[in-house]
Amino acid sequence: MQQIHIIVKGRVQGVFFRARTKEQAIKLDITGWVKNLDNGDVEILAQGTEENLAKFLGWVNHGPEIARVDDVDVKKEELEKKYDAFGIKY
Repeated sequence: MQQIHIIVKGRVQGVFFRARTKEQAIKLDITGWVKNLDNGDVEILAQGTEENLAKFLGWVNHGPEIARVDDVDVKKEELEKKYDAFGIKY
């Protein structure tokens, strides 16, 4: 199990980015959360296998059809807390 912390920049709010991210995470057995940031970015904490996280990142780099992803910052982190599901933080 690995953990990554992701910041997604671009037109990523108001385009169902969080909802679609949750759908993709569930399909790929990824746990963690996604939330909007005040500056217009989206933040994601994702936990899963290396293979599934790679597939998840591939999706995040494009996002849903109406989104525009300009930049994705990814940092590997130590697993501090294990999540049992993937949720949207408000």
